[in-house]
Amino acid sequence: MLKKLYDKSAIGFAVVWIVAYCVLMSLGDSLSETIGVEKCLTLPIAALMALMLFAFIKKHSLLSVYGLGFKKESPRITLYYAPILLMLGVNLIHGVKANFGIAESILYVLTMLFVGFLEEVIFRGLLFNAMRRDNEKAAIAVSSVTFGIGHIINLFNGSGAELIPNLLQVVYATAAGFMFVMIYVRSDSLVVCILAHGIFNSLGAIAAEPKSFGAHILSSVILTLITGSYALYLVFVNKKPTQNGDSKIGDKTE
Repeated sequence: MLKKLYDKSAIGFAVVWIVAYCVLMSLGDSLSETIGVEKCLTLPIAALMALMLFAFIKKHSLLSVYGLGFKKESPRITLYYAPILLMLGVNLIHGVKANFGIAESILYVLTMLFVGFLEEVIFRGLLFNAMRRDNEKAAIAVSSVTFGIGHIINLFNGSGAELIPNLLQVVYATAAGFMFVMIYVRSDSLVVCILAHGIFNSLGAIAAEPKSFGAHILSSVILTLITGSYALYLVFVNKKPTQNGDSKIGDKTE
């Protein structure tokens, strides 16, 4: 059934996964909140969805298509991803605090790692790849914006998100989505995006909440500037590092 849908419409396949992800994860968060144990039902839902998606991709030999292959990379390529480390650091800019008990922290971190995989493969892999065949620029914009707007669901899924902080999250999530899709365009790999996304979200288990509205604004602006600036750099710089440390022309030349 999934293969028939995929063959019929890659975009339709991506949309089905986006809707299923938003609905099921929201349901998992809501039920977990009702039970009183953070992510207790969200984790198995996320794990099952991730395993199903990975199994589908592997079964149909699509690992390289969606950037899930592991590449032997040089130290220079590691430096190429340095701005991601700044993004991760911003998550702890207001200090460190244990937000959950040990058991709930484990549930939270594992869930966020699966979330990193699912969101990158769905938004950057399935949706972007389906659209880039016709118009890569439009695909980049749609992948970034839909990823950002998708975070507004936190207002309704029982996570306790407040309006203004959530809207700020939509803004910097859009910029982060832009950065991740450009990393994918330039590197042909989602592995770094998946790891960075999962780790960033996981740090929420120990990240202290901003103590004021101004602090919310500050961290959101910093995140948007870091991720947005790096994305623009990747847009306008047409070279990407290769395994031997040299430069390689990107997908398009001038």
